[in-house]
Amino acid sequence: MATLRDIRRHIRSVRNIEQMTRAMQTVSAAKLRRAQTRVDGARPYAAAMDEVARDVAKIGKEFHHPFMVGPEEGSGLLILITSDRGLAGALNINTIRAAHAQMRKDFRPRYQVVAIGRKAVGFATRMQLHIVHHLVAVPDRAEPGVIRPAVEAAVKAYLDGDVRAVVIAYAAFRNLLSQVPTVRQLVPVLPADADEGPQTEGDYIYEPDARDVLERFMPEYLMSQVYEALLENQASEHSARMIAMRNASTSAGDVIRELSLTANKVRQAGITQELMEIIGGAEALNAARR
Repeated sequence: MATLRDIRRHIRSVRNIEQMTRAMQTVSAAKLRRAQTRVDGARPYAAAMDEVARDVAKIGKEFHHPFMVGPEEGSGLLILITSDRGLAGALNINTIRAAHAQMRKDFRPRYQVVAIGRKAVGFATRMQLHIVHHLVAVPDRAEPGVIRPAVEAAVKAYLDGDVRAVVIAYAAFRNLLSQVPTVRQLVPVLPADADEGPQTEGDYIYEPDARDVLERFMPEYLMSQVYEALLENQASEHSARMIAMRNASTSAGDVIRELSLTANKVRQAGITQELMEIIGGAEALNAARR
């Protein structure tokens, strides 16, 4: 059985861990508020860009842009967004599992990867996938320009005919307790469904022409979708880490209480043993005097 000194040393170690997890929980909560504000600001623009792109894919008849009709042959390109650090529960592993399931379903093993985040780079390396571009150490207040090289690499691979589809995987932020692993196709752009609400009737008029308009619009469309996904993943990361650290703090508190109870029992047993020794010694002295 552990000595009282060992138990007290264990309690101090667990208490230090509890202090660290509570501090990390507080930091994640502060970052989450800022990240959620950024997500709320980016969603309307990304949704509008997606609506226009899918609308054009449905009714655009004047010019068939490569982003609307992709090549029939080629591998897939996965834009995988994860965090750089762990301690966020199952956030990254759930995203990677969803991405891997999509790979098995579509183009396995012919997949190329644009990896954003160290966990994404690690996954692509373990799977021996060709990394077209990688990006790590993304700041919490990242501007769209940070991911532009990654998007340009994906656009180049698609327009060169190396890949026939671009898919993005990330953790969508729903609320404090819900981060949904999301995998969706970006290009070729899927036409809007009839049951998705009001649809534009007729056709678009392009000025100066369809090619010039779509050549400028489609890369910006991809930028908006990838940037919004990055912000969603960052908010999900802070939320998942806050919950994970809160659970860790709770568990540490439970361990401290159990160890404290054990320490009290050991201390009480030690006191009882000392009393028994004193009583036994006293009885031995009395017997010797007789």
